[in-house]
Amino acid sequence: MNRTDPPAPAPRLTTPWGDVDLTRFPENPRDQLRAWDAADTYLLRHLAETGTDLTGAVTVVGDRWGALATALTGVPGCTPTLISDSYLGQQATYANLARNERTDAHLLTTQDVPPTRIDVLLVRVPKSLALLEDQLHRLRPAVHADTVVIGTGMVKEIHTSTLNLFERIIGPTRTSLAEKKARLIFSEPNPALASTSAAALNPWPHTYQLPPDIGPLSDHPVVNHAGVFCAEHLDIGTRFLLQHLPQGTDARTIVDLGCGNGVVGTSAALTHPDADVLFTDESHQAVASAQATYAENAGDRPGKAEFRVGDGLADAPRASVDLILNNPPFHSHQATTDATAHRMFAQARAALRPGGELWVVGNRHLGYHVKLRRLFGNSQLVASNAKFVILKAVKQESRGRRD
Repeated sequence: MNRTDPPAPAPRLTTPWGDVDLTRFPENPRDQLRAWDAADTYLLRHLAETGTDLTGAVTVVGDRWGALATALTGVPGCTPTLISDSYLGQQATYANLARNERTDAHLLTTQDVPPTRIDVLLVRVPKSLALLEDQLHRLRPAVHADTVVIGTGMVKEIHTSTLNLFERIIGPTRTSLAEKKARLIFSEPNPALASTSAAALNPWPHTYQLPPDIGPLSDHPVVNHAGVFCAEHLDIGTRFLLQHLPQGTDARTIVDLGCGNGVVGTSAALTHPDADVLFTDESHQAVASAQATYAENAGDRPGKAEFRVGDGLADAPRASVDLILNNPPFHSHQATTDATAHRMFAQARAALRPGGELWVVGNRHLGYHVKLRRLFGNSQLVASNAKFVILKAVKQESRGRRD
């Protein structure tokens, strides 16, 4: 593209209340994934065709990139409250609302105090069943007998276990016919469940003991809020990384990039007691988990700890970090993509001091060594087994290249 060419227009979604231009965040012109899918359009069409009253207290849970929020703010009198675990999803929502000159929406995180009254509850079914369970428990006290409760998702995202959660926490539940591989969930609030579905019965957050062979955190507790990757057990990739973390380095600043429940950063903090450690993730649930895990195991160490929800190291000062530890995700909702990993690696390179190191664990087949060599000019195999590799890339002295 010529630098003087105008940016490509954002993809346009036609809704019952007008067309809206939508993109994901961060914007990438080469990204072919849209900011909405058939589950979003199915729900919006159903609300319009049934004449659902949207002028009361409307709460939208899990709107992935702001498609539902942007569409609903076009309804006269509708000021939805949006609850999301994703920092990137929230940033997309802010950008899409501004792009379409719509501002009548309230954005909350999954860690914020939920609304006290809900007249219409719209739930975009998340990939994590645990996150759905947690959110339904947290929102149930605000639901009343006349609340309209509708879930939406692609057919592959809705299972018997999904419907059972709505049934157990909200009330009698049924599904629609599938359209374009999307389905709606209709749940009728049962007032008799209100007392038995109170937040006190919510099983999240969940704490378990770590296994005995993973270094300084062996047999120690880890705290997991709902929706965090492998919230009920230690995943094998993280376990492999914990068994091969760098020891005895002179790192003064360490980052657990994409920290999840914080076990990697907490282990590094224990082996580097004087270092400052940053835990960062785009998930509010993850950062809350990391903060709790650190407090349980390393809260009295002399080094500082910071916990940040954001887009990785996008806002980190350049050349400010000695060691970065990373177990990058390779899924964005239901889509498989290496875009997140590549962005994390590029952010790491910019944030590292010359001589600083990025340690990455990943499935062998993902070929991260190729991306690391392209970005860093080097990639060293630290350890491997039948499924995973641990790679190390070192930030080299700049030779006229701007980091």
